[in-house]
Amino acid sequence: MTTEIRPPEIPAAPSAGGIHSPGRATIPGRHLRTDRWWVPQLATALGLLAFIAYSTWRAFWGLHTSYAAPYVSPFYSPCLAANCPTMRGGADWALFGSWWQLSPALIVLIFPLGFRMTCYYYRKAYYRAFWSSPPACAVAEPHAKYSGETRFPLILQNIHRYFFYFAIVVAGILSYDAVLGFRNPAGQWGHAGLGTLVLLVNIVLIWAYTISCHSCRHIVGGRLRHFSKHPVRYRMWNFVGKLNARHMQLAWASLISVGVADLYVYLLASGAFTDPSFF
Repeated sequence: MTTEIRPPEIPAAPSAGGIHSPGRATIPGRHLRTDRWWVPQLATALGLLAFIAYSTWRAFWGLHTSYAAPYVSPFYSPCLAANCPTMRGGADWALFGSWWQLSPALIVLIFPLGFRMTCYYYRKAYYRAFWSSPPACAVAEPHAKYSGETRFPLILQNIHRYFFYFAIVVAGILSYDAVLGFRNPAGQWGHAGLGTLVLLVNIVLIWAYTISCHSCRHIVGGRLRHFSKHPVRYRMWNFVGKLNARHMQLAWASLISVGVADLYVYLLASGAFTDPSFF
C-alpha cells in the first residue's frame, strides 16, 4: 500500500492594495517620474502654513491695529462685536454684545476661510501637500484605501456652494471699505493714499477669485439645455469660464493680497510710517 505524500499547503498572501492591487501595472517603484515633482507640494505646504500662522496671529492679537483711518483690515470687516474699534462710516455693526470677549475677527473669518478651505483648487492643494492624496500627478498615493469625499468629515466639502454665497456678501462689504478709502483720516472725500490703492487691488483680486469659482460658473450657466435661448447667461458663463482657467493663480494672488492689505493697515495703526498721499 502506497501512501501519497502531499507538500504542505502555503497560505495565500493577503491581497495588496494601492499601487499593488490586482490589475495594476507591475512597476517596482512608486512612479517613473524623474523630475522634482515634490517641489510644488513643498512650496504649497510652506505657503499655506505661513498664511495660517500670520492670520492666526492677526486674528487673535490684532484688534488694536485693525483700523487706521480711513482704512480697515479685511480680517476685521465687517466688525460684528461690541469690542470693535470705532470706524468712521465703516461696517462697524455690534450685532454681538459685550458678552463676546474674543477677537471679532473670529466671527467673520469663518466665512472667507470656509469658502477657501472648501474651494476645489485649495482642496487639491492641501490634499497633495499635507495628506499625499495623491502626492502628484502620476505618483501613486501611499494610502491603501480611498473613500474620496463620501465620508465624514470630508463630505462637508460639499457645502462649498453655500460658502460661496457668504463670500459674495463679504466681498461686497470689502468693496464698500475700499470706497471709504477715498477719504482722508478726517473723513473728507476726494482723497487717496497708498492704502487706497492697496485696498483696491485687494478687492479686485478677491472678486476675480470669487467669481472664478466653479460654483459661480455652475450658477451662471449650469442646468441650461440651450445656450442660444439665454444669450446673456451664455456670455456671463464664457466670462466666468475664462477666469476659471486662472482659478489657481487668482486663489494665490488674492490670498497674498488679503495678507498684504492687513499688514499695511497694521503698519499704519502701529505707527511704523505715515500713509503716502496721492491727492
